[in-house]
Amino acid sequence: MSNNPTSGNTDSAGDKAKQGVDSAKGAVEQAKQGAAAFADKAKAVAGTVAEKAEQWAGVAGDRAKDATAAVGNRMQSFAQTVREQGPHDGLWGRASAAVADSLESGGRYVQQEGLKGMADDLTGLVKKNPIPAV
Repeated sequence: MSNNPTSGNTDSAGDKAKQGVDSAKGAVEQAKQGAAAFADKAKAVAGTVAEKAEQWAGVAGDRAKDATAAVGNRMQSFAQTVREQGPHDGLWGRASAAVADSLESGGRYVQQEGLKGMADDLTGLVKKNPIPAV
């Protein structure tokens, strides 16, 4: 036995300190595991959000393409109506034929080029003629 009356208290304090350190290490390990789990879930959610955004962009692009084709088709249909119901002779006949031709070629252009092609053409036109474009 020890003659020091505080030696039992020192051992007890040392044990408590060791337990506190062990407990802190355990808490740190749990925090690391929780952070890793959170990061994995965040990555999964981000991946899902990106996937949905791609799907929506594709759907929007398809709808825009369909709408553009429909506009082109309607322009061509209207050209046919102008040809059938407009005047056929004289100055007004030539004017209605010119309008019908323009509508028809414009409709084909819209159908073939789509929004991207029209935007590219407009960009090229502005680059070639910047001052009149302003």
